[in-house]
Amino acid sequence: MITSILWDFGGVLTTSPFESFNRFETEKGLPHNFLRRVNSTNPDSNAWARFERSDINADQFDALFLEESTALGHPVRGNDVIRLLAGDIRPNMVAALKALSADYQCVCLTNNVSAGKGPGMSRTASAQKAVAEVMEIFDTVIQSSKIGLRKPDPQIYEYTCREMNVRPEQIVYLDDLGINLKPAAAMGMKTIKVVSEGQALKDLGAAVGKTFAGAEG
Repeated sequence: MITSILWDFGGVLTTSPFESFNRFETEKGLPHNFLRRVNSTNPDSNAWARFERSDINADQFDALFLEESTALGHPVRGNDVIRLLAGDIRPNMVAALKALSADYQCVCLTNNVSAGKGPGMSRTASAQKAVAEVMEIFDTVIQSSKIGLRKPDPQIYEYTCREMNVRPEQIVYLDDLGINLKPAAAMGMKTIKVVSEGQALKDLGAAVGKTFAGAEG
């Protein structure tokens, strides 16, 4: 029986940072998905992974990302990437979160970095306020930068289940990255890959037997 909903933040409750990455690449004349390529090269030990675990600070990330991107043919500073991280709130997803929080334990599990303000890595006062209002809905917020573990390390899902005090099979988990969902599904969680807001709301509704505004079809 499903008792809990586990939510990624960026790309689920907000628009995907990958959209901002692609706009930046177009503006700078970089290959499409170049920033994702940098982040997926040596994914457990690169600058991005180390920053999400708080193994390095923002200044170190800035320099190391520049080294890694230069090695792949196109120099980009880490600070430029940090500026692209905070997406826009998806109102229909937040409305679904609010509705479900009355009947389900709702927990946020996010890979984030020690940049900007708060779990959403917001960089303006208005964005910080909007993110803070969403975070208040959750029973718990688990941040990679706070606990030194990051998705898709299986240990972070084990940690999360202990914090939630539930078994994996009691959880519906939404994330926009399949690589993050795979180990959770192997543990027994019901997983939903978020491709779009409408699709996610439809799949979430099917999982819990509800209908949400903005769901596809």
